[in-house]
Amino acid sequence: MRLFPLKPLRAIPFALTALSLSLALETAQAAPNEIVLGASVQLTGPVANTGRYYRDAYDMAIERINEAGGVKVGGKTYKLALKIYDNQSDIDLSVRQYTQLVSQDNVNFLLGPFASNFAIADSAVAEKYQIPMVQGGGASDPIYERNFKYIFGTLPPASDYFGSTIAMIEHLKPEPKSVALLYANDSFDVSVAKGARPLLKSAGLDMVMDERYSSNTSSFNTLLSQIKNKNVDAVLVAGHETEILNFIRQAKSLNVSPAMYSFTVGVPSANFRHALGKDADYAFGMTAWLPNPALKDRWFGNAEQFAKDYQVKYGYEPDYHAASGVSDVEAIVTAIEKAGSLNPKKVRDAIAASNFDSLYGKIAFGKNGQIAMDQTAIQIQNGDVVPIYDGRKFLMPAKYPMPAWSKR
Repeated sequence: MRLFPLKPLRAIPFALTALSLSLALETAQAAPNEIVLGASVQLTGPVANTGRYYRDAYDMAIERINEAGGVKVGGKTYKLALKIYDNQSDIDLSVRQYTQLVSQDNVNFLLGPFASNFAIADSAVAEKYQIPMVQGGGASDPIYERNFKYIFGTLPPASDYFGSTIAMIEHLKPEPKSVALLYANDSFDVSVAKGARPLLKSAGLDMVMDERYSSNTSSFNTLLSQIKNKNVDAVLVAGHETEILNFIRQAKSLNVSPAMYSFTVGVPSANFRHALGKDADYAFGMTAWLPNPALKDRWFGNAEQFAKDYQVKYGYEPDYHAASGVSDVEAIVTAIEKAGSLNPKKVRDAIAASNFDSLYGKIAFGKNGQIAMDQTAIQIQNGDVVPIYDGRKFLMPAKYPMPAWSKR
């Protein structure tokens, strides 16, 4: 199975972004027959490329549900509307915007931002006002360790992100013996590292490096020199996409060539592959979602059809961020119809009891509000994303070990 041909994430001029936001705000003025969903998303700033997945996914899901007749509630039909703000990649601004959404804009329900640090802060607003938030942008375990009742997440736990990758490592020939674990100092990446450590130990791998680095760092030369000097076999990196891009570019310039690299982000993204070109080849990553036609969906048909429609509409291929964003909207709509009410408490209870199939997979939340879903280890091969290992078996052969940069 392969994803669609590589296309870069489109650039959105500032004027167009402002116009689209203005239109979104205008169309979200609550009418008697409207259900308004509110969100604050990173549309500018360091993580805007990922934030746009959520804006586009929310828009597309709402458009498709409205085209299909809207939302049926107690014999009445409603249309969905979206009120969205640009948090400019600023957590404090995001919290203020979510507060405005519920206390002044009076939206009915909340969709989430991107990134765990944002989800931790913003979900406190949902909890305070007891308005359900469904989000597919934050996977950090601490989001769900506070016994909150109004936050639900469609990304699997960050602590499990490297699970399939470590299971795959045990079956590679020759098996890597030494591992370097590098992670950024934010909530998501700290959770990833915390979960990876016992898995590495159980697999009998020698963790010769366990290093935290500053988020948004631009220099990995010191860490790369250590990897080279210690002759590390496998390098696992938990970080943000811009960090991973810098890591790979600097690894090439220093000719640091372990047997394998694996990254928590970037690898599924067309933008990432476009930025690196051939240098992206051999990189391992992970994803909770691929556009498999076996994933059936009430509004989009199946995941493969959704991916095609999304690429036509927006000019770039979706990854798991977009798929999870669509499932967030669907989870709220399905719960509203099941509850037969717009009462936030009744809809919250219906979300908690969710059990339906979507283009993203089975939507069923655990007691803590987070979904459980296996990650698939993937690899970039000749510019394509190829599924390699699903945690139990190989799906396609891995290109391993990675050749030295000087011999590519």
